[in-house]
Amino acid sequence: MSATRARSEWIVEALAMRLEASETQPRAQCLYEALRGWIQHGELASGSALPSSRRLAQSLALGRNTVLAAMDRLVAEGFVVARQGAGLFVAALPSPPQTLSDTPLSPAAVRLSRRGQRLLDFCATLSTGHRAFAPGVPALDRFPRERWQRLLRRHQHRADTRWFDYSSLGGVPALREALCDYLRLSRSVNCRPEQILITQGAQQGFELIARLLADPGESAWIEEPGYGGAQACFIAAGLNVVPVAVDDDGLQPEAVPPGSPSPRLIYVTPSHQYPSGVTMPQARRLALLAAAERHGAWVVEDDYDSEFRYTTAPVASLQGLAPHTPVIYVGTFSKVLYPGLRLGYLVLPEALIDDFRRANARLHREGQYVVQSALAEFITEGHFARHVARMRTCYRQRQAALREALASALAQGLELSRGQAGMHLVARLDSHDEERRLVEAARTQGITLSPLSRYYLQGPGEPGLVLGYAGADEAEIARAGGWLSRAWLEKI
Repeated sequence: MSATRARSEWIVEALAMRLEASETQPRAQCLYEALRGWIQHGELASGSALPSSRRLAQSLALGRNTVLAAMDRLVAEGFVVARQGAGLFVAALPSPPQTLSDTPLSPAAVRLSRRGQRLLDFCATLSTGHRAFAPGVPALDRFPRERWQRLLRRHQHRADTRWFDYSSLGGVPALREALCDYLRLSRSVNCRPEQILITQGAQQGFELIARLLADPGESAWIEEPGYGGAQACFIAAGLNVVPVAVDDDGLQPEAVPPGSPSPRLIYVTPSHQYPSGVTMPQARRLALLAAAERHGAWVVEDDYDSEFRYTTAPVASLQGLAPHTPVIYVGTFSKVLYPGLRLGYLVLPEALIDDFRRANARLHREGQYVVQSALAEFITEGHFARHVARMRTCYRQRQAALREALASALAQGLELSRGQAGMHLVARLDSHDEERRLVEAARTQGITLSPLSRYYLQGPGEPGLVLGYAGADEAEIARAGGWLSRAWLEKI
């Protein structure tokens, strides 16, 4: 028997065993994967003749079309070549480098960029789910899911055909109109529906702002301590981020480090500073706008949870202070409704509307029109306002439950923020060692403690804990808060 004939018999026999061992996989796929694997690993050398499709079909009890489907795929991908009148042959393929074929990827091969490594530093402050004390997580157990599902089904059923196509409208008009009415009345935002751009969350809004309004190397002032999502976005965009100290009135324009270049962007959370919880008063707001005008900068106003105020009246937006302020207002539904909704919005000055809409359509594509339409009705029918009112009561109660759970520690000197608004409190600690030990011990108890020091760009930052209370019920708050109180009193 010739060597070619013997090799052909071996191939047929090996394929028969592979097919027998893989009863659930489609025959053509199994045949293709077996031959491709042997070719890639060198069991079938380049130039080797393969059995004819007729021979394989007969020997393996397969339909000829099944065999042809596998062979055609191998030919199309370059593993096999067809020689007219001679048959099919293994193609001449370069051998993979020895280091890649025999060993896992080296650390050098998977090296992240410096920008990527810096970005990962901010991932430590991400919320970790529906438990105490994850910051920024709303009361998912209180969301009116049945009503929301009914709205989604209704709007899916009557969806406009145009919603299935690409679009660059800036969002469903009905949602922009509903949002405009809500923002003008509740937040004193000065806008028309056309100035609103619907995004897939606030983070996408920050990314658009950074890309369109600042070049790499230009400066952005950002609150210190501040929101990690904005910090990460601006750093990932290549901006020179300048931390500006926060006091009891919010970001201090006069506290910018000497010699700092003029900013292109100034990021603030004036209604409820994150994470300290302070509110920027009118005098500081006017000083901030004056500084922005002096430097030719855009102010990025993040109004992430302004709906939840408990002891004071709602504060008007920074954007609405004057008709032509250089402010871009950023909002999100993640804190008010639920994070998985992935909807946010920008309120843009007239001069930026078209550019932002076109860039958003190019970079991210618009979508979720059915969800946007359902949300518009959720707002206009009053469900949104009623949900906010219920959550305001719920969060007030959950904050009270947290204070009660920490009562023993508070009586012995543990300092908590005032909690006039928002979804979290800040506990001040004496040292970073105490902060670290509490965070590590809490992890073993299934409790999320976010260290305050991580919210600072420049170390070491003040030690403390950011305690989210909105996303856990009273029983969980009592359990986790009781543990934290005991742990603090014991000084771990």
